[in-house]
Amino acid sequence: MHSSSPGYLFRQALLKEKPLQIVGVVNAYCALMAQDVGFKALYLSGAGVANACFGLPDLGMTSLDNVLQEVQRITSVSALPLLVDVDTGWGSILNVARTTSLLARAGAAGLHLEDQILSKRCGHREGKKLIHVDTMSARIRAAVQAKPDPHFVVMARTDAYSVEGLEAAIARSRAYVAAGADMIFAEALEHIEDYKPFVEAVGVPVLANMTEFGKTPLYDREALKKVGVSMALYPLTAFRAMNQAALETYQVIRETGTQQSLLPRMQTREALYQFLDYVKYEHIIDEALKKDEEHEA
Repeated sequence: MHSSSPGYLFRQALLKEKPLQIVGVVNAYCALMAQDVGFKALYLSGAGVANACFGLPDLGMTSLDNVLQEVQRITSVSALPLLVDVDTGWGSILNVARTTSLLARAGAAGLHLEDQILSKRCGHREGKKLIHVDTMSARIRAAVQAKPDPHFVVMARTDAYSVEGLEAAIARSRAYVAAGADMIFAEALEHIEDYKPFVEAVGVPVLANMTEFGKTPLYDREALKKVGVSMALYPLTAFRAMNQAALETYQVIRETGTQQSLLPRMQTREALYQFLDYVKYEHIIDEALKKDEEHEA
């Protein structure tokens, strides 16, 4: 695989920024805006696909095809490396292998698999149930063996911290690395100092999930850097802000009968067109029309 593959670019971004800020995008247009701001890596959340695209809760109700479609849309407009949430891999180790292969072909830089049962829950909810460490290790091995590019990232997420405790979560993470995981996603940690033993024990990059309104406090980059965290994930931050803005917009229009008061809070048509490179496409159409007119003349 060429050295500019998405997985390679993701690994290079890790070397250049610590912790690497990985920002969630729920659609292709958000990817364009995140890229313009200067982020070096993007993320597609399973919850984001379920919530934004299907109006469903994050309970494993969407499919591989649902996620693949969003991956293809995002990678078609942005060259930034994209990390993808694949929940539990959608089935047996054969499904995990197929998921890995198809994601890589769709342009993703990597994926993360979690050690919950197939009937999974949000990582910051109660009632999570885990699979045996050997079963999760088999999932990881299947993903590693299926990846067509050695740079493609297979990240193991463990939800064990809030189910079995810190030591068990670290032990599981070590086993997952032994099975071939390139990186570890330590989910729902409640104390900043608990990241450090993960980092020291696993010997691979560790990700901290800075999701809002969950079990983990919103630590800033410097705090995470001090305990050795390599990646800071903001999976649905923009999505939550967009949702609140949309709700308030609908309320104002319904209550006042006009959107006039909302104009200062809106992205302008001009700004939208700049992100989309609208004029370039318009020029292509104009040139084609001009040639058609000349031919008819």
